[in-house]
Amino acid sequence: MINQRNKDQIRKFWADLDAAGPEDIHRTFAAYFALDCQWNGPAPFYLQSGPKAIAESFWSPLKRSIPDLKRETHMIFGGNSSGRADEGLDGEMWVCGTGYLKGYAVDDFIGIPATNHPLQLRWGEFYCLREGKIVASQMILDFVDWFEQLGLLALPKMRGVAHVYPAPTGYNGLLHDQQDLLETNKTMQFGRKFIYGGLNQYDTTDLSSMGMAGFFHKNVKWYGPGGIGACLSLDEFERLHQRPWLVAFPDRKVQDLDALIAEGPLLGAAGIAGVKATHSGPYLDTKATGKPISVSGLDFWIRDGDKLTENWVFVDMIDLFSQIGQDLFARMLEQAQSFKSGAK
Repeated sequence: MINQRNKDQIRKFWADLDAAGPEDIHRTFAAYFALDCQWNGPAPFYLQSGPKAIAESFWSPLKRSIPDLKRETHMIFGGNSSGRADEGLDGEMWVCGTGYLKGYAVDDFIGIPATNHPLQLRWGEFYCLREGKIVASQMILDFVDWFEQLGLLALPKMRGVAHVYPAPTGYNGLLHDQQDLLETNKTMQFGRKFIYGGLNQYDTTDLSSMGMAGFFHKNVKWYGPGGIGACLSLDEFERLHQRPWLVAFPDRKVQDLDALIAEGPLLGAAGIAGVKATHSGPYLDTKATGKPISVSGLDFWIRDGDKLTENWVFVDMIDLFSQIGQDLFARMLEQAQSFKSGAK
């Protein structure tokens, strides 16, 4: 029943956040977040401590920029986390969700220019709750996709399909009601085998060593972040994303995660430094630097029988590229200045 109450609490929080104006948001966060909460937001915001800091640093400015901002939720589910590689429960209850934040920008937001373009901003969030209060949260807003919606390309043209981030196909991802415990346990067991088995088995030379065909359906839909794009089959996933990623980061390994939860057929994972690797090969337009990197990411999957059929993937690309010496916001801002000059 704790999981049900937690999901209800997050749904109420989202509704109140939608209704709040820029000057009211701090009260909304004070009502739902613990005083000592930790919010890990997307770069360049990073860690914010306490509800006031979260509201004032990110959410109030975002609402001022996009006054009609409303949340469209594609998935919500929760559960007891098992994010440790040693298979132990970490004792925390989490709720996660993903979807769009929609609206029209009337003012710039941290340099991203306002246009009359209708925005669909892709978000993913995980919340850790204790006694009804949010004590920790990780959020990624897909800034690179936002840039691309405005024609501002901070990275080369995507190999995958742009702006494809739908709600689950043929399945209601809004798990408001209690789910079958047997299915939940199957999903968790399958997820742990996939994450700490398959994903960590790469021998640095042969993709088949990871055995993705044993986990992903041949027609899997893999919805990657801005800069990478969507892959609409296992073959596309391997050609357009997995191979270039592993050339760049061949020693990458999944670490202990901040959260790994399952409910019914849905699986979610969150990690501030969920993957660690060395930048050993070229990636997109950046040559190998030899630098150690950590990947801040969120994942959402649907299991159908013994295969994963859809995967929503968030990678904080701003943070990742900053670690290899590239400032994607600076690239965007340079183009935005040209954009504004041309509009005069």
